[in-house]
Amino acid sequence: MIKVLNVAEKPSVAKSVATILSRNQLRVRDGRSRYNKIFEFNYSINGQQCHMLVTSVTGHLMEVEFEDRFRKWHSCDPADLYTAPVRKYVPEDKLDIKRTLEEEARRCHWLVLWLDCDREGENIAFEVMEVCKGVNRNLTIRRARFSALIERDIHEAAQNLIAPNQWFSDAVDARQEIDLRIGASFTRFQTMLLRDRFVIDSAQDDRNLVLSYGPCQFPTLGFVVERYWEIQSHEPEEFWTINCTHRSDEGLASFNWMRGHLFDYTSSVILYEMCVEEPTATVTKVQQQEKLKYPPYPLSTIELEKRASRYFRMSSEQTMKVAEDLYQAGFISYPRTETDSFSSRTDLHTIVQEHQEHPVWGSYAQRLLDPGAGLWRNPSNGGHDDKAHPPIHPTKFSAGESRWSQDHHKNYLDVYRFESWGDSMIPTYVQGQQFIPATLTLDSRVTRPPPLLSEADLLSCMDKGEALVMGYDDMGYELWKPNLRSLMECDMKEVSVGNKSKAEVLATCLQQMKACFLDAKVNRVKLLEAMAIFFNRSDRSNGDDSSALGENVRPCGLCQEANMVLKKNRDGNFMVGCSGFPQCRNAVWLPGPVLEATITNNICNSCTPGPVYLIQFKFRQLEIPPGFNVNHLGCIGGCDETLRQLIEICGTGSRVQARGRPPTTTPSNGPPTTTPSNPQRSNSRQAPCIYCYQTGHASTDCPSRISATRHVQSHGMNQQNGESSIPCSTCGTPCVLRTANTANNRGRKFYSCSSQACNFFVWEDNLNNGSAPRSAPRPNMSNSASNPSRRGGRGRGVQNAGRAADVTFVSATGEPISGRRCFVCGDPSHFANACPIRGS
Repeated sequence: MIKVLNVAEKPSVAKSVATILSRNQLRVRDGRSRYNKIFEFNYSINGQQCHMLVTSVTGHLMEVEFEDRFRKWHSCDPADLYTAPVRKYVPEDKLDIKRTLEEEARRCHWLVLWLDCDREGENIAFEVMEVCKGVNRNLTIRRARFSALIERDIHEAAQNLIAPNQWFSDAVDARQEIDLRIGASFTRFQTMLLRDRFVIDSAQDDRNLVLSYGPCQFPTLGFVVERYWEIQSHEPEEFWTINCTHRSDEGLASFNWMRGHLFDYTSSVILYEMCVEEPTATVTKVQQQEKLKYPPYPLSTIELEKRASRYFRMSSEQTMKVAEDLYQAGFISYPRTETDSFSSRTDLHTIVQEHQEHPVWGSYAQRLLDPGAGLWRNPSNGGHDDKAHPPIHPTKFSAGESRWSQDHHKNYLDVYRFESWGDSMIPTYVQGQQFIPATLTLDSRVTRPPPLLSEADLLSCMDKGEALVMGYDDMGYELWKPNLRSLMECDMKEVSVGNKSKAEVLATCLQQMKACFLDAKVNRVKLLEAMAIFFNRSDRSNGDDSSALGENVRPCGLCQEANMVLKKNRDGNFMVGCSGFPQCRNAVWLPGPVLEATITNNICNSCTPGPVYLIQFKFRQLEIPPGFNVNHLGCIGGCDETLRQLIEICGTGSRVQARGRPPTTTPSNGPPTTTPSNPQRSNSRQAPCIYCYQTGHASTDCPSRISATRHVQSHGMNQQNGESSIPCSTCGTPCVLRTANTANNRGRKFYSCSSQACNFFVWEDNLNNGSAPRSAPRPNMSNSASNPSRRGGRGRGVQNAGRAADVTFVSATGEPISGRRCFVCGDPSHFANACPIRGS
């Protein structure tokens, strides 16, 4: 005897199929999943005796997801999701069902798939096939095709098994992958761009707020927003119309003005007064014709939802739930179908025969089947056929539902009470007949905008949706309109009939949507501007819209999984960090004076691993030494000498000590890199040197302190003129001891280099305390010689702020430099990069 494993899409369908095929003579046992029972019985398929095992899944057995390294939001640039590898797997909550299938498939010869006969059901069928063939590659696989859970359909399907349809399954695979890639990329983009910048009133927890983008839902939202815009732009306009009624023995008749209405009041009044002065009306023409009222097209899913909403005020979700219940109880055929025409193979007479005994419309069914009555007409053709299911139709009835209709003996209206002939009446008139109207009025009305769409759940998120729709619309992409999705659905249909391959459709759709996405990133300011119209700014935002999302600079060389991206920290300083943070803490700190930074399409030819994209920098003029250009196209890969010099002279924007971040080290050939902190590698962080603020050595071994000590030891008298001097640590020229003559430092002695090409300067008392002198190249003496932050770095300027009030900018001769003040607070004792209140 052949052992046959039968798999249905739902437990209730498995029970119905098993009950019908076994004629309720079956045995039930549990599987691995307590919700998915196994029904056993014997049955004959085309004369072969079979032992049938009937079980079920619960919808899709598998899910499509990115591989683990791309699943975390900050693991990659969202644009990478268009090419990131995906996999199809059985999720944790479906593993018991998978184990049941594997255990039963090992002992069976055949696998018969009783999944719903549409593209989605076919895809689930191939998921079941993959699991079962994984443990038994010798299975004979067949497909049962049915549209209703009634004896006639189920027995016919069991005796006429067919092969599964690979094209149907491929169409769903393509749709799932496209939806995943588009939805994930735009959702991450929108959420990371907007969540922390605006206060979304509908969000209970802003930190967990997700601004999702659905390839199907977003165009639906677009319908609502578009209608809302039509209402907002509507300008009410008054118009006038002339109305007339006539009462006769047959009733009251209303007449409409052929012209309709006029927007000009004066013209309307003149015409009305002419009618009042000559009130006798004359019938100029009488036309009689037979009016036919045709039944609606056979019922598709969309039309079912529309009629349920119109007649019962039921939502789509509620409608489909009721329809599913009726289907599983055997009252109607499969309720998910695009077909609105019966094929010539459909036995309509048999369907009608099922209703002859109904207590309400049974008599009408009998008259339809009576050839002598001449009432039979084949249903009209709506022109759509999904090749999977017939239109939705009744398959059996319940004798207790007598309230479903009333018999009015009006053809199809006998059983379809939702339409009528109408109640308007026209009395009999003859040409040339005259009468005096019962009423003759000039009525005023106002043009009205179209009503809002009635989906309450869409209207509840109108503000958020309108901002997103407006933002994308300003970019020139009508992502909110159904055209794009409609083209995708057409492509899916082409796959399902074999005209296009899955790979071809994936490549075309994803290439198109990736181009849209990249343009959206470039023009993201449009989204920010649109959101600003509807929502208040959040205090979590640093106020600079250009830093909303990180952009790829290069692959991360530490974790070798994510990318290094350009972004701003919360202090507003630019940095390049791993998108895999916090798992990977690799970071490159950029020079403190960076004002703007933009990634270009240029790639460094020497740095590896690549590609390493060059960054266009713009520096603050007052915070970089003379001789450096404000604009610089640089590389963070280690080959850029200009960036290295600026970091050595001006420091980085990391504010390491103030924030307690990992220390930075300056490689000999590139920008400083943050050493990642890993508890498995080390339980402590090395503090930066208190003299030079760098890591790699202890403060007691600081080269600058040793150099300063040597300067103190070599401190002596100038042999030629008897003046005290020390050798310049930069160029070797003797530095003469001078005295400051400023208000804050009057009488304080300092050494400065006399060379025009050198900017060496140090206070004498600092030398005596062992502090290191500081120097930097300079073209002239007009630059500040006593600004520690100018030479010691932007981050270190914060630490020196406590002393900054005790010093004044002086020239090499000790005279105060006029016109040099902090542009933040106005204090002449420091520059803005060392201002103690900057950023507070």
